[in-house]
Amino acid sequence: MRIISGKYKGRAINPPRNLRARPTTDFAKENLFNVLGNLVDFETCDVLDLFAGTGSISYEFASRGARSVTSVEINPVHYNFIRQTASQLGIANLHAVKANVFLYLKACAKEFDLIFSDAPYDLEGSERVIDEVLHRNLLRPDGLLIFEHSKKMDFSSVPEFWQLRSYGSVQFSFFKKS
Repeated sequence: MRIISGKYKGRAINPPRNLRARPTTDFAKENLFNVLGNLVDFETCDVLDLFAGTGSISYEFASRGARSVTSVEINPVHYNFIRQTASQLGIANLHAVKANVFLYLKACAKEFDLIFSDAPYDLEGSERVIDEVLHRNLLRPDGLLIFEHSKKMDFSSVPEFWQLRSYGSVQFSFFKKS
């Protein structure tokens, strides 16, 4: 796993073997950030990374100069890995939070410009994130929610659905705050 672009471009991230995350593939991640590069000004973005896993997506946002990155991960091994990696890279604007994503969303009082969610594909009810984010005022005006999921899911009927990007087995549904 590597950081694709920005300040930390090319830096290898080597998670320990006991991490059970399924990181977004480099191919999907590179394409996602190519799309985002045309949609957002990273330097003015406050980003929320849900189900952060290895922190791969968080590091990409930080590397591109995001104003702040909040990484939410419940697994203590993953959470500690994110904190250690951010410290080793010298990323001062990445804040790791050890919490259940759904409880975090219910209690969160901050608004974000971009929220990324990469729940385990087999996590029952993971799509609840979409409703929580869109209806709890967690996105600023013109904010984006990106929900990574398998091909089995279709969110095109959600009123705030904007577009779907597909990269192999990885799907990204984009939602815009109405």
